Amino acid sequence: MQTTRRQFIRTAVGGALGMSIASQAADPKKTIPIGFQLYTVRGEFARNVPETLKRIGKIGYQAVEFWGYAGSPKVYQDYSAGDLRKLLDDAGLKCCGMHLDLSALSKENLQRTIEQNQALGSRFLNVAAAKDKMNSEAGIAELASFLNHTAVQCRPQQMMVGYHAHPFDFEKIKGRFAWDLLFSQVEPEVNMQMDVGNCLSGNGDPIAMLKKFPGRTRTIHIKEHDDKTFDSDYYREVFQLCESTSGTQWYIVEMGGLLGNGFDVPRQALEKLRKVGK
Repeated sequence: MQTTRRQFIRTAVGGALGMSIASQAADPKKTIPIGFQLYTVRGEFARNVPETLKRIGKIGYQAVEFWGYAGSPKVYQDYSAGDLRKLLDDAGLKCCGMHLDLSALSKENLQRTIEQNQALGSRFLNVAAAKDKMNSEAGIAELASFLNHTAVQCRPQQMMVGYHAHPFDFEKIKGRFAWDLLFSQVEPEVNMQMDVGNCLSGNGDPIAMLKKFPGRTRTIHIKEHDDKTFDSDYYREVFQLCESTSGTQWYIVEMGGLLGNGFDVPRQALEKLRKVGK
């Protein structure tokens, strides 16, 4: 029986993922570094980019994730990727990814997006949201095809395309979460960036999705939700899955003050994580 190109890719990627999962499972003391999503300090960031990055570094975060990039020559305001990389280096921070509009991955913008992330030292190109695609089977199939195609284009640069969770991704279509439908159609190399709080807000089941799609959550957004605090049994299971079978390389905190102002909430979130050994 002939092996199709698609079957070959699935087999190769699946084998690599399997080795990664086995390696993690053999190391129960695996430590996952903690990054921070800058959207949650957007008010501070808009007023003073260098000082905000310094404050995040001093609090103790190891990296930041940028947001809202749509393929423009500048990454944020008048800052180029090179400018921001220097500020990250000065603050002792890495870049653990970037949240993108779909337009950033379009044919005319993809190469620039790759180059921007290379300059930042980022490997993860995560689509922040695609609400208009996630409300129908046809739209989800179109999005899955686009992510698969883009993932192939990014592979030579060792970049990984992904999709981030919002509450609307857990609406049900013919009895299944839209999220489930999407990740049942994308290749395993597409990053499944679960957002625990957003998923719960949409009446989804983060733990069930982590279990159903092992090895695919290379970066995960964590935020407390009602009684599901970082020291709860619920988060204990989330952390256990991330540190054993999910292939997770970064925890990314997305908790901040009103309108992205202040640093108290980010500081308190990291203190809570340290208390539970993260």
